Amino acid sequence: MKLLLTGARVIDPAQKIDAKMDVLVENGKIAKIGTGPFSTAKTKDAGKIKIIDLTDMIICPGLIDMHTHLREPGQEYKETVASGAKAAVAGGFSSIACMPNTDPINDNRSITEFVKRKAVEANLANVYPIGAISRQSAGEQLTEFWDLKEAGIVALSDDGKPVMDAALMRHALEYGHSLSLPIISHCEDTNLSAGGLMNEGYYSTILGLGGIPVSAEEVMVSRDILIAEFTRTGIHIAHVSTEGSVRLIREAKKRGLKVTAETAPHYFTLTDESLQTYNTSLKVNPPLRSAEDIKAIKEGLADGTLDAIASDHAPHARTDKELEFEYAANGISGLETSLALSLRLVNDGVLTWPELIAKMSTNPAQILNLPKGTIAAGADADITVIDPQLKWTVDVKTFYSKGKNSPFHGWEMKGKAILTIVGGEIKYALPSLNL
Repeated sequence: MKLLLTGARVIDPAQKIDAKMDVLVENGKIAKIGTGPFSTAKTKDAGKIKIIDLTDMIICPGLIDMHTHLREPGQEYKETVASGAKAAVAGGFSSIACMPNTDPINDNRSITEFVKRKAVEANLANVYPIGAISRQSAGEQLTEFWDLKEAGIVALSDDGKPVMDAALMRHALEYGHSLSLPIISHCEDTNLSAGGLMNEGYYSTILGLGGIPVSAEEVMVSRDILIAEFTRTGIHIAHVSTEGSVRLIREAKKRGLKVTAETAPHYFTLTDESLQTYNTSLKVNPPLRSAEDIKAIKEGLADGTLDAIASDHAPHARTDKELEFEYAANGISGLETSLALSLRLVNDGVLTWPELIAKMSTNPAQILNLPKGTIAAGADADITVIDPQLKWTVDVKTFYSKGKNSPFHGWEMKGKAILTIVGGEIKYALPSLNL
């Protein structure tokens, strides 16, 4: 069955397209894109083509979340590859890259192949495993990068467990560069963050919670930039949360260094002030920062310092979150709210539509060297359709993700993915579309 998507505004930053066009999908590929309607599709192929009228909607390359946690193997009570992939397509993501902090950790071929096999069985979003930098993510000995790449990883990270050994990080950058595997750094000096539960500042003081200073992140951002400069390689900085990190990355880019960076929606939406309720759904790592940090994050997104927006989807069971703040797990279940929260940047004039789509599709594809992020003729037919005016209320009970841990429950949102196509097949459609 062919698909003809008509009447929508098509945005593809990779082709610098932003215009009302039709998109024809055939055999899992983009067959044609242009002004229309395509008369041949409506006449010669009548009965063989499904025509979907998307007037007032936005068509863009399938969104890509380059930082998510699927928990399988080992923590299936929190999430599985299948439930995470279902949450992804419901959130508008045709592709997701999953971090290695499973149990056992994805530090060897067998785990990578297991994740890929589960993704094929789910048959929903494209799932790209990220392998561990070090064995057991212990920061002591590098994993077998080549073997992991051959098994199917697209990048390397010890996500959540920073590589404290600078020499090991140097070797990881050099080895990864030789294999065209991006190194994704969780920038945290654990000596500075030790005992911390939230951002160090006024609110940590009045709440009596241990503080995590901004320097815990910024020291490691600086270190990794310097190592990347010395080795003449690249580095990707994950979940940037502070003003100082934005400044360091901006300066590195001005000097021509190969540094890319991402942030997550909660870091430009919420501040540490919100923790006065001791709501554990707000406990994340790095922690929510100050209003000044949010301002800097938005400026970094606007001027291109921050290349991507990733959900940092971290699903947990109630037993992991409904505890005293000190003992609760870090993380937000973010795949199904990421787009709507990011659309606030467009509605507030921080980003244009093309800039937002670039940060949620085109740029992640380029950073991870994926053949995605465009709807050019001949490309894989991975497409997200967004209704920019649709108003809805976040209800964690309706999440497809097993993780219901979201501080955004009850929030009024504007804008939602209504159709997600992966490889030419409809994987999610809002029920009201009657497809």
